[in-house]
Amino acid sequence: VLPDLCPFLVLRVRRGPYLVQDTLIQIHRAKETDSLKKPLKVVKFIGEEGVDEGGVAKEFFQLLVRQLFNPDYGMFTADPTSHLHWFRPSRLEMELEFELVGILIGLAIYNSHILEFQFPSVLYKKLMGATVADLRELAPEVASSLAKLLQMPPDLVDSLGLVFQVDMEVGFGEVEPVDLVPGGGEMAVSAANRRLYVDLYVRHLLQDSIAPQFNPFQRGFLRLCSGAALGWFSPSELELLVCGSRQLRLEELEGATQYDDGYTKDSEPVRWFWEVVHALPPASQKQLLFFVTGSDRVPIKGLAHLNPPFVISRAGAHSDRLPSAHTCFNHLLLPHYISKEVLKVRSAELR
Repeated sequence: VLPDLCPFLVLRVRRGPYLVQDTLIQIHRAKETDSLKKPLKVVKFIGEEGVDEGGVAKEFFQLLVRQLFNPDYGMFTADPTSHLHWFRPSRLEMELEFELVGILIGLAIYNSHILEFQFPSVLYKKLMGATVADLRELAPEVASSLAKLLQMPPDLVDSLGLVFQVDMEVGFGEVEPVDLVPGGGEMAVSAANRRLYVDLYVRHLLQDSIAPQFNPFQRGFLRLCSGAALGWFSPSELELLVCGSRQLRLEELEGATQYDDGYTKDSEPVRWFWEVVHALPPASQKQLLFFVTGSDRVPIKGLAHLNPPFVISRAGAHSDRLPSAHTCFNHLLLPHYISKEVLKVRSAELR
C-alpha cells in the first residue's frame, strides 16, 4: 500500500542502538507525507514475528523513551532531589532528536499511550505558550538557595562575592561561564539588585539556556497538537494526557478485567487475588501495577481504559511458581494456587 493511501502511520524498527535512528528516519518521512496524525501501527520489530494489536506499540514507546531519556544519551538530565527531567544545555547538534521527543508526546496523545518520564509542570505551561518562572518543582535546592538570597541581610549579600554570571555545562563535563547581562562577570550582586539576579538566573535555567533544545521539541509537539483544541486543556490536564495519573482506583481495573485459559471473575484464585490486591498499601499496589503493565501511571480515563485491556490467565495447576506477566499486553499469568495464603506470599515476592 502506498504511504499516502495507508490509513495508518506504519513503523518498522530495529531494537537496540538502531531504534532512535530508525524512528527518526521514518518520522521524517511521515512528516513529508502528512501521515503523523494517522493511527500508529508499529508493524513489528524487524526480525521478529507478530502483529501489532497494541502491545508492540506500547513496547515501542517504552523502549524509545528509555533511550532518549538515558543521561548517557546527552539530551536530558534528572535533578538529584526532585528526579524530574529537564533539557541538558549543550552544543551538540540534536535538533532532530528533540523534535522527535516533541512528536513522540503528540503521538502518545493521539494513540492513547502513557509515556514513562517526568517533566516539571512548567514544561507543559511553556508548551502552551506561557512563560512561567517556577523553579521550585524542578530544582528544589537551587530554588531554596535563591529564596535564601532574597531574605539575607543586606550586608551578608554584599559579602558573598556573587556576580551576574553563572556556570553552564555545554558538554559532558565541559563548563563555561555565561553572563546574565552584558558584562555580567564584572557586575556584583548586591542587596539592591538581587531580585534582578534571581529573576535572570531562573530565566536562564528555564528558558535561555535550553532554547536550542526546547524550540525544536515544541515544534515537534505542535505538529500534532496545535490549534484551538490545545486551549481546551490546562497545563496539568495536558500532563495527565501524556504521563497519566498516580491515583489508583483498583475497583475500575477489577471491573474491566478480562479472563482467559479457564479463569472467570468467580474463580477462587481470582477472588483471592483481588482481595489481596485491595488490601495492599498504595505503594505496593503501584509496584504490582508496574509489574503487570510496565507503568505505575493511570490513563486519563482511568484503569478501565488500559490499552490493551488487563487480562488474567490461568497459568497451570498449583505450583510454587511466581506469577508472571507480559507487560506489553497488560497480561497477568496467575497459577492456580492452592490457598489464598500461598497466593499472598507469592505475590509479595514480586514487589
